[in-house]
Amino acid sequence: MVNREGGPAKDLRRRWRSCLVEESPRWAVRRAHWRAMGLTEEDLERPKIAIVNSSSELAMCFRHLDGIAARLKEIIRSAGGVPFEIRTAAPADFITSAGHGGGYVLSARDLIVNDIEVAVEGALLDGMICLSSCDKTVPAHLMAAARLDLPTLIVACGYQPSGEHRGKVVDIEDVFLHASGAAVGACDLREVWEMADRAIQGPGVCPGMGTANSMHMACEALGMALPGSTPVRANSPRMWDVVEEAGRRIVELVREDVKPRQILKPEAFANAVMVMLAVGASINVVKHLQAVAREARCPVDIYELFAQYEEKVPLLVAVRPNGEHRIEDLEEAGGTLAVLKRLEPLLAAGVPTVAGRTLQEILRDVRVLRDEVVRPLDRPWRRRGTIVILKGSLAPQGAIVRLGSAQDGSIRFSGPAKVYGSQEQALEGLRRGEVRPGQVVVIRGMGPRGRPGMGMVSAFAFALDRAGLSGRVAMVSDGQVSGLLNRGLVVAEVCPEAAEGGPLAWVEDGDRIVIDLEARRVDLEVPLEVLEARRQARSWESPVEEHGWLEMYRKLVRPLRDGAILVESIY
Repeated sequence: MVNREGGPAKDLRRRWRSCLVEESPRWAVRRAHWRAMGLTEEDLERPKIAIVNSSSELAMCFRHLDGIAARLKEIIRSAGGVPFEIRTAAPADFITSAGHGGGYVLSARDLIVNDIEVAVEGALLDGMICLSSCDKTVPAHLMAAARLDLPTLIVACGYQPSGEHRGKVVDIEDVFLHASGAAVGACDLREVWEMADRAIQGPGVCPGMGTANSMHMACEALGMALPGSTPVRANSPRMWDVVEEAGRRIVELVREDVKPRQILKPEAFANAVMVMLAVGASINVVKHLQAVAREARCPVDIYELFAQYEEKVPLLVAVRPNGEHRIEDLEEAGGTLAVLKRLEPLLAAGVPTVAGRTLQEILRDVRVLRDEVVRPLDRPWRRRGTIVILKGSLAPQGAIVRLGSAQDGSIRFSGPAKVYGSQEQALEGLRRGEVRPGQVVVIRGMGPRGRPGMGMVSAFAFALDRAGLSGRVAMVSDGQVSGLLNRGLVVAEVCPEAAEGGPLAWVEDGDRIVIDLEARRVDLEVPLEVLEARRQARSWESPVEEHGWLEMYRKLVRPLRDGAILVESIY
């Protein structure tokens, strides 16, 4: 190491792990690369910060991220850090789900986690700021932060503006709903095309309370995103204000050595679960939060937290699809901070956050700006939460139902099973008239191992609705559903999945299934000895053959109760 005049520099104790031992060959070659890239002598001694840009030109979700990354580089440099932009996979549900039955969507979450580990841990960078957009990038960034335990800040990059069709607001949910109806002849395909041409008016994620906006808000509720940063309209002045603050704050976080596992404690997860119940979040947040907890080595059972708080935390927000309010209304009302303020009597308010203040300190001056959008605890939209955890003989380890704000939580549905091995088969059965009122349609083999990668079954649920069978036909699956789905009675993510030999694997046409929401149960009324005889008579194997990444995923993935992560659970 030499000083700027060419003489030997003083032997200083380095605090940044990115500054390797000067006498080592690794430091010499690193210096050669970075100096050739324009880094100065001073830069080599500064904290090196990864800008994790999960960007792609395949979907509007990510269209604006490159611009955000470029601005963050300027801010981080001015704050005394050295930014390095790294790229990862960028799955978008409505685009990436086209291939292999949707198996690439959830599996890409864990691919991103490992991608980040390779880039950030391999280079021994000092911290990272993650640009989170579509559904799977948000939990992936949280999981990577928890695994690496480096100073990290999540920037939620906002929702997309909706369009207008025939004088009414139209968004991507409307397009998907009507397209599912067209698949069974219940909607005019030409109208679907017209809606699709108008639904998205700018970059960002789906504008309802789907998985992306739910997970954006979960980041803030966990304390891993700046207070007041979610939800936010993409490319709005407020989003750019958050970017400015985040760029400065990540450098401070590195200098203060604030690490994710100091924040991702059981109390933080409990707070996040309460917020998710209060806003009627996507059911996908359950497995994602469980995955983050596993990576953080935090001994919490997210499924049990949802079951525990579902009766205590009412629905305070009715943003589409839970009600008629829009995500813009929630932002104007105060967003996640407004929800946290309403829940303050129930929260663990002393938890730390990436802002350097406790949640209690942050909430001290928060006001709810629109009472009808974020209702008080004593005047909710619904007395109980909309995410309901079921157990029973058909789902010994759990299953999930999401209810709308107006749906009855005391429903009891009993009927004979109609079994299909894929969503495509079920849709064809619906077209042929095989699906009739009173039945419970079972779509199995759609779990993380069975698909593999976990197949989507939302199109069938939406098709039932458009065919006038919503509420008259129930549905049970080990697959996943869209974060925007809350129509009809859909029991999803049944654990253990069929590919693990769960009871769902042995259901036959005509078997009676009972779904009792009041009792929080889903049961298969078949004698145990009959099920055992079926197990002994045949083995259940996934009919789907895969190669490459999806086959590797099938072999490595853990059960949904572990968050469907790719590493052995330690709890």
